[in-house]
Amino acid sequence: MTRRTFVLAAATGSLALLAGAFAFQYIGGMAPCKMCLWQRWPHAAAILIGAVALAVPGRLLPLMGGLAALGTAGIGAYHSGVERGWWQGPTTCTSGPTTGLTPQQLLDQIMAAPLVRCDEVPWELFGLSMASWNMIASVFLALLWFAAMRQSR
Repeated sequence: MTRRTFVLAAATGSLALLAGAFAFQYIGGMAPCKMCLWQRWPHAAAILIGAVALAVPGRLLPLMGGLAALGTAGIGAYHSGVERGWWQGPTTCTSGPTTGLTPQQLLDQIMAAPLVRCDEVPWELFGLSMASWNMIASVFLALLWFAAMRQSR
């Protein structure tokens, strides 16, 4: 396969994942949490990088596309761990501990809770959340980007 084919496949893959996220949001009515939104930005960057990489030769742009894909994969891995309770996520998007709080502190925590929490899984397929699927797909996209880099002169 050629560099162009790898770039097209990788950028189109990011476009498909981003379109899927927007479909879940606007058609499926599933509002994204803060970490879901974080995962979208590297895909948008990869799409733009892909558009430029089709016109500009070299290894730098495929490398940047691969790093963008790895970036969203990393955020997806972190988000998956938060969803599974392996580690705590950002306090602005997860619930905090409730033990030892006064009733007023507990009420304050409830009132400050985000509407869409990062530590809850709203949808899953084969036991994997959207964050997990994004991580897996994005690692594959990174491999496509690095293959394009290898094909570059």
